[in-house]
Amino acid sequence: MEFSTTTSHAEAVKADAVAVGVFADGELTASARALDKASRGAVKAALKSGDMTGKRGTQLALRGLPGVSADRVLLVGLGSRDDFSDRAFAEAVRAVVKAFPGAAEIALAATEWSVKGRDSEWAARQFAIAAREAVFRTDELKSKKDEANGPSKALLIVPARHEGAERGLKQGSAIANGMALTKRLGNLPPNICTPTFLADEARKLAKQWKLGVEVLETKQLEALKMASFLNVARGSAQPPRLIVLKHQGGGKSAPVVLVGKGITFDSGGISIKPGAAMDEMKFDMCGAASVIGTMRTVAELKLKLNVIGVVAACENMPSGTATRPGDIVTSMSGQTIEILNTDAEGRLILCDALTYVERFKPAAVVDVATLTGACVIALGNVNSGLFANNEALADELMSASRGASDAAWRMPLGEEYQEQLKTNFADMANLGTPANAGAITAACFLARFTKAYPWAHLDIAGTAWKSGAAKGATGRPVPLLSQFLIQRAG
Repeated sequence: MEFSTTTSHAEAVKADAVAVGVFADGELTASARALDKASRGAVKAALKSGDMTGKRGTQLALRGLPGVSADRVLLVGLGSRDDFSDRAFAEAVRAVVKAFPGAAEIALAATEWSVKGRDSEWAARQFAIAAREAVFRTDELKSKKDEANGPSKALLIVPARHEGAERGLKQGSAIANGMALTKRLGNLPPNICTPTFLADEARKLAKQWKLGVEVLETKQLEALKMASFLNVARGSAQPPRLIVLKHQGGGKSAPVVLVGKGITFDSGGISIKPGAAMDEMKFDMCGAASVIGTMRTVAELKLKLNVIGVVAACENMPSGTATRPGDIVTSMSGQTIEILNTDAEGRLILCDALTYVERFKPAAVVDVATLTGACVIALGNVNSGLFANNEALADELMSASRGASDAAWRMPLGEEYQEQLKTNFADMANLGTPANAGAITAACFLARFTKAYPWAHLDIAGTAWKSGAAKGATGRPVPLLSQFLIQRAG
């Protein structure tokens, strides 16, 4: 779907359809009033008849209105103005897009669907993201492709040439592209999306967008003494990969580094998971996918910032060569780890990746991982869990979360929780006390490898994918990460 803005009035836009908003109390948005005037009261007549109530989620299509250039007018119920939220805005955009499958072009006066505290730049950005979410397809591996589920082009009606709206639309389109890549990679099956496949996709991305790329293989990882990472990969026939993507947009300034967990399938290893819903463990690389997707967004926007994406990718499988509970490994940092549970593997690959990125002398590091089921229990599928060793960085990320409408919740990272990682036999265990602050102790484990730089950790176990009828990767937290980097770039 292509996006653009138009300063034409709603009644003059030449498109297959034009969508305008109506609030629950019968209040018309500016474009709805203009359409009503041009059509000699057709909009108000629909309200008076009860065909349109303005209730949130309702729609009414009017055809062939006099004085209106578009073939169809769609009245969109926005509900109460006081209760109109970020979520309601996105739902309204998605509903409009889905209402016109196969249309060549539609126009939306969405900047008028005002959310308290949000401006037209935000509206334009969220418009592009929501519209692209509505048409995202999962039929790549189907023998028969799905029918078209949305228009080819979408126009955003703005009252006048508006730099903020233009900028927001550009950003939103780039973020939507990053999310689409993230969702595609997350949804691919583990027999296709292997560590090697992820590395090849990173190379393609680098070639397309002129990014620097390096892929480290087993011998190079052994030379770096990444034993913690390598031990997770030992049980699989698929070789591990450490993928490094570089966007050089900020001269000689210190880079921001994103680190993604890329377990392309997580069986749990010797500490094997229950069989129910194990197919969803293909999503355990969504942290890696979100880093790759964000790097695409950064490159498309040509941000004046140095950004490095690092992905630690491998499979966690049981076999005769797999790591056992009770094994002790030496991480790249030199710290030793007793592996009490092989299903707490994400932190074992991330700790070596977090040590590796010290070489870049980063201004900040943010790791992204589907790390713990405990975070799902704590926050559900609404908020990603945010941990940080630096208050300023945490504040930046929370600000970005709010600006992107990509919810996160700050979690504690206290010294008291470190007690749970003590063991008689190594510097630390890879697991805290069972059923006791599991998301926090996992973050505490990672914090032991991040003393050299400002660091934050996003646990996206509850937000990276959906189950049930809507099963699939969500593309989160690409909006949060992108907004964070846009803000950093100034």
